[in-house]
Amino acid sequence: MLRRGLQKSGEHLDRLLEGLGEFPLLLIAPGRLQPAQPPVKPGHQRLHLIVKSIEVLGESTKFRGVYVCFAHGDTIYHMMRWNLIIAVLSGLLCTLAEPADQDGWRTLFDGKTLDNFVPIGSAVWKVEDGIIVGGQDGDPKKAGLLTTKDAFKDFEIVLDFMIDEHGKYNSGVYLRNDRKTAGRTGYQVNIGRGEAQEYCAGIYTDKWLAKGDEKDTIRKKLDWNTMRILAKGPHIVVDLNGQRVADYTDPDPPAKFLQEGVIGLQTYGAENHAGWVKFRNIKIREIK
Repeated sequence: MLRRGLQKSGEHLDRLLEGLGEFPLLLIAPGRLQPAQPPVKPGHQRLHLIVKSIEVLGESTKFRGVYVCFAHGDTIYHMMRWNLIIAVLSGLLCTLAEPADQDGWRTLFDGKTLDNFVPIGSAVWKVEDGIIVGGQDGDPKKAGLLTTKDAFKDFEIVLDFMIDEHGKYNSGVYLRNDRKTAGRTGYQVNIGRGEAQEYCAGIYTDKWLAKGDEKDTIRKKLDWNTMRILAKGPHIVVDLNGQRVADYTDPDPPAKFLQEGVIGLQTYGAENHAGWVKFRNIKIREIK
């Protein structure tokens, strides 16, 4: 009942904020605060920002007071101290209405560090501007994985990726992999170019089990793509940019393919080319 009440009040929130004037929008990022220029009105759309909780900022001569930044849906708002009550109500609304938190989602990448991961092999992994970048640092002979510290058995994982557009250069997501090796020991969901027969969102072992975006018409080239992978026993489902591209149940899976293992992000040089792959917004939930 409380959630329904807050949701109902949230329907009127935009109208309440329309008369509050213009303010410098405060962009909240891990360990960083900066004003947006020029000032924008409450309700200005910042779809690339996600603020999951209320952030109360300290006194500042630059901003002349305490500002509050919060999210209502995909809209970022902020206001002075005297409007704090609206922010509190809206923050509660966002917290209660956030499906990821309620459904057991866990963020694997915090946008700052690789603390939840372990690199294996000679590939180079780093964080740049809130994005994981993997590559060969100019040496196409380098290869490896960025693996999760924790192991998973049945799960759903969602991530954004972007990949270099060159020949057969490809990446992938290893599922339930052995934490001690950079090689594939389970299922792989590929990230590559269909025209090079490196089918994006295809499911691979030692052969193609499903070719995913076979015609390469769903993947956006040199742009961000969203991939969802559901792994429950021998059943693997892959969505690419909101479209179901693979739904495969292995009729005779090796036992090790079903055991708990780490998730690995892959990169390696191909055709004497040192490429790159990027990841962001990685979250996972375990299925019991």
